[in-house]
Amino acid sequence: MRLATFRDAEGARIGVVRGEEIVDVGRAALFAGEEPPPELRDMLALIAAGAEALRRVGALAEQARGEVVRPLAAVELLAPIPRPRKNVFCLGRNYAEHAAESLRAIGQEVQLPAYPNVFTKAPTALTGPYADIPYDATVTERLDWEVELAVVIGRAGRHIAPERALEHVFGYTILNDVTARDIQNKAGVQWFQGKSLDASSPMGPWIVTADAIADPRDLRLSLRVNGVTKQDAATAEMLFDVPAIIATLTRVLTLEPGDVIATGTPSGVGFARTPPEFLRPGDVMETEIAGIGTLRNRIARERHG
Repeated sequence: MRLATFRDAEGARIGVVRGEEIVDVGRAALFAGEEPPPELRDMLALIAAGAEALRRVGALAEQARGEVVRPLAAVELLAPIPRPRKNVFCLGRNYAEHAAESLRAIGQEVQLPAYPNVFTKAPTALTGPYADIPYDATVTERLDWEVELAVVIGRAGRHIAPERALEHVFGYTILNDVTARDIQNKAGVQWFQGKSLDASSPMGPWIVTADAIADPRDLRLSLRVNGVTKQDAATAEMLFDVPAIIATLTRVLTLEPGDVIATGTPSGVGFARTPPEFLRPGDVMETEIAGIGTLRNRIARERHG
């Protein structure tokens, strides 16, 4: 099932995507004779409500007809979780070739990480799957792309064993970990600031529930800028796979429903190219994971005042 958060003249709510249509599940519940509870109106509430609520959403979507079904083109898709309750967990240098290109680009010896490199991204960095990405040259002139598989947690847990980790996954989505390289590579450790520019990181276009992804280690991910492929790899190339990442995080903290984990990007980022390449106003990124969907975002000069 594909679950989206969408907005129209009546506000934001959740829906089930069926082909080129979206089912307004809250309105479908009203038509079925029930007052929609919070879990039929908000993605975080739905995730927290558990398996029975998800089954109810699926049943409503299957039965939906008439005015509760809208063309996708008639609504605005937002990030499926527009505002997570906490920072997005991120993995750095989780693909061998990307780790190598990154270290060479900053003049360091190539040495693959022996342990997952975890940092976080501010929730305010997230934006919609088709939203413009603001470009402000007074903040950064080295804006870079990073296609990533993102994991959405469904069940809380601490000390989760790798072999049980996928039981805690609600679903999967796409996140483009857009990064200001000139900020990230300043003296000290500036990854959080370099990856937390407001509205810089598109996510979506929806969450594909875990039952619809047979194996998160068997997904093709790619990124194009102005139609030219810059990244093309498979999640099988991760140094630390989804179960290992979940097990690592839960050694020290509790993962909760609605938490988002961005699992790292493959090689092909702009700053590691020869010569380096960075995004400019007017550029269009297409960020794709087979079996999930495609984000499409234009770089737009930010206006002040």
